[in-house]
Amino acid sequence: MAGKLYGVGVGPGDPELLTLKALRLVKEAEVIALPGQVPEDTVAFKIVEGAYPELGKKELLAVPFPMSKDPEVLKSYHDAGAQKVKEVLDQGKNVVFLTLGDPTIYSTYLYVHKRILERGYQAEIVSGITSFCAVAARLNMGLAEMAEPLHVIPATYKAEEMDELLKLPGTKVLMKSGKRLKKVRDSILRSGQNAVMIENCGMPEEKIY
Repeated sequence: MAGKLYGVGVGPGDPELLTLKALRLVKEAEVIALPGQVPEDTVAFKIVEGAYPELGKKELLAVPFPMSKDPEVLKSYHDAGAQKVKEVLDQGKNVVFLTLGDPTIYSTYLYVHKRILERGYQAEIVSGITSFCAVAARLNMGLAEMAEPLHVIPATYKAEEMDELLKLPGTKVLMKSGKRLKKVRDSILRSGQNAVMIENCGMPEEKIY
């Protein structure tokens, strides 16, 4: 019988924000998959290790993902990652794939998840605390009240449209600004709106701007 894949969100950075379910699944799992060339070097590994020091003794599966927007490059890596997971599932082993934040929000895990389901295997998503919810909590503020809308915008892809997007009513969450951060910053300055940013929220190297 084939194993089952679990896409487990590990939260934004603070090991204490791991859910009880995430920690249980990690402890029970036969194989832990991580998105990177060297599993022990990934942020997700370090977060979980903070709550479960024995993590390094597990069988670890490296699933590399490129920092690329080229559809063909991405597809080849996603296909290869799904194949690596499939080979372990075919051994009858369950796989817990660790991913930052929540697996349903701009997560590379989803590309593997879809492919595994398409091949007829079992796969389940386990929610984690999202980075923007953790940031709001860290700043002691709410994200939306009453009828206020909340917009989650992938800033690196939408940088060219940012002047218009910042005109939307309610709270704007700008995620994954990456190399487009200066352009996003310039749009915010032009808009005249207040903005806050946290780098490495919940981690020892956290910075608030």
